[in-house]
Order: sequence, then structure tokens, then C-alpha cells
Amino acid sequence: MNTRHLEQAEQSAQTGHVFPGSRIGVLLLHGLTGTPKEMLSVAKRLNRYGFTVSCPVLAGHCGTEADLLATNWQDWADSAEQALLSLKERADVVFVGGLSAGAVLSLYLADKRPETVRAIVLYSTTLVWDGWSIPKLSFLLPLVLRLPYVGRRWHFVEAFPYGIKNEHLRRRIVAKMQSGDTSAAGHTHTPGVMIRELWRMVDAVKARFAAIRTPALIAHASNDDIASLRKNALYIQQHLAGPTELLTLYDSYHMITVDQERHLLTDATARFFYRSLTDEERAELAAASPEMVPDHVPTTEEGARDGCGQRMAETA
Repeated sequence: MNTRHLEQAEQSAQTGHVFPGSRIGVLLLHGLTGTPKEMLSVAKRLNRYGFTVSCPVLAGHCGTEADLLATNWQDWADSAEQALLSLKERADVVFVGGLSAGAVLSLYLADKRPETVRAIVLYSTTLVWDGWSIPKLSFLLPLVLRLPYVGRRWHFVEAFPYGIKNEHLRRRIVAKMQSGDTSAAGHTHTPGVMIRELWRMVDAVKARFAAIRTPALIAHASNDDIASLRKNALYIQQHLAGPTELLTLYDSYHMITVDQERHLLTDATARFFYRSLTDEERAELAAASPEMVPDHVPTTEEGARDGCGQRMAETA
């Protein structure tokens, strides 16, 4: 890291949320123009199972648009790495998870710090913006962003359904987004130059897929409105070098960490992490909380009876 990157990374690591627990840690990374609050439901539930959970603010986020525009994807990655190293100071075992662009950063950390990251969870990973709510002419966006005048001024405006299937929750979050408080629900729009930075990060990380051997749980909604299951989750499963599990959710949109199946998602996450622990590490986790990690995740048929569904597949 250069001096500017390090200063931004350290400033970012000083904010966010930390939930103390055992010396089994989880780092949760929010998405582009998002906030740590989109990870809090998962974080609090994991903490109930004994995990120490850190939800940092990525560089340039939770402030003004100018703050965001002053960063690039390497700044986001550096702040994520700094948060990882900070968590490692209080945890013997570290897992990493992220939502959307945060999932891409999780892959980045798994590649750069394989000796530190035990396993990763990828929530709604966004390699390609091709969900059903994305305008059909979005394939022209790379050309638009190259135009000297238009490219610097174009913004992607958040629109219905805002990645959320739950109508009550959607209304609440949209109200917070429109209030102007970016620390509460992020920005209402994404500058085009930041989308270009996201693409650069995706290209850099995809080039390393064949070298990433860290076990991964890939969670994605079958009806994701932003990023399709086929070109994102399934692509990742087919190209990562390490073992993967696929969790498909049937009653959520893109923001699966806050949507209708968030508890099922978190329990599947906790179980995935738990299986990679030694007996001694499991005892450490259990000693930190009276609530045990679930030993069973609902099947598709069981999920259908209570209004949700999932499918899990494992590959070596």
C-alpha cells in the first residue's frame, strides 16, 4: 500500500461495527455505494452463535459523492485488507463474506491472504449487471462511459425493486436512501466512473479465479434483479479452483442479507463456517455463546412449507 491508500484504509477500519465474541472471526463487506448496515442482520445472528464479527466501512463510502469519487477499486481493496488484519489481531480463525461488490472483494482477500482466510461466503456476487431490472440497453454502457463528457457525468440511478422483495422493508430502506443520509442506506445512485472501477476490480479478480483454492459458499437469489444466477454465481462455481457450495434462494432479490430469507442465509453461513473448524475451535465458539450453530439447514421441500426455499450443491 502507498501512503495515501494506507491512510484511507486505516481511517475506514476505524469505523463500522464490531460484535465481540470468540476468537473465531468473520469479516463482512458491504457493496458498492452501500453501508455496513446491509450486513448487520447477518452479523448479529452470527454473533449470537459466538462469532466475533466485523463490518467495516469501505474507503470512500458512507460520506459524500466526492468522498467516493476520490477513491478507486484498489482503495476499497486496501481498506478491506486493513479490516482483515485488524480482525486477525483478535481472532485465531478468520472467515470473510461480502455482498455484491463486497463478494468480489472477499475473493480478492482469499487470493491475496490465503494463509489468513479460512473460507469465504459470496452473497449475490456481481460480475455482470444482467438482472431482470437492468435496462436492456445496458450493454452499451461501456461505450457511454468512454465518452469524455458523458462518461464523467452519467449515474446509475437505483430503481424499483431496489434489490428487495419484501415490500415493507423496501419502503423503509427507500425512505432512508432518499433522506440523504448515506450512512443509513447508501447512495441513491452510483457514478459511472465508480461502475468502471468495479469492472476493473472484477477483471482483476476473475483473472485469479484459477488460483483461488479457499472453500467458498456461493449464495444467490434465483430471481436476482441485478445480477443473474447463471452469469454470476454459476460462473464462479465453475471457475474457482477450490471446493464450492451453491445456495440458491427462491424468495429474495439481490439484497439477500436483508431480504426475506436472511435468517436462513445466515444459518447456512454459520453451518458452512462451523464445518471447517476443528473440535477445539468448535469448543471455543460454543464457550462464547449459549446458542449453538444449527446442525440442520432446511431442504427445498422444508423451505417451501415455511415460505422460503433453497438448493445446495457441492463441488470439489
